[in-house]
Amino acid sequence: MRTFTPRPADIQRSWYVVDAEDLVLGRVATEVARVLRGKHKPIFAPHVDTGDHVIIVNADKVVLTSNKAESKRVYRHSGFPGGIRSRSFGEELARSPEDTVRRTVRGMLPKNRLGRAQLKKLKVYAGPTHPHAAQNPQPLVIDGARRAV
Repeated sequence: MRTFTPRPADIQRSWYVVDAEDLVLGRVATEVARVLRGKHKPIFAPHVDTGDHVIIVNADKVVLTSNKAESKRVYRHSGFPGGIRSRSFGEELARSPEDTVRRTVRGMLPKNRLGRAQLKKLKVYAGPTHPHAAQNPQPLVIDGARRAV
């Protein structure tokens, strides 16, 4: 049996939109990463980018379970000795929700040039509007991502 390799002519890319209002960040990120990789398609191959485009709106209204907003930390380093900086996840989400959601999805993609190509198909917006209406995006339903109240 030979490894199936989809040809570029076989790949049909769709556009999906996700309304992240009151959805749990990690559960949204796993489903979005699955669609970006193309694992929902029967022609999926791990060495070819077969994924679709995803638009996330209302990224500023995403929620974190438990007390992760206060206890979880986001680190960055300047490259100089002693140059590590950290913020709480809640502060980072309030400062730049688009970058926070994009960083979460990026951690679930491959760490190579294929993952970087897949991440370029992700568009994140803090508000409810997006400029991609011409692509006619379909709503992506994410089951089990609603926060239990």
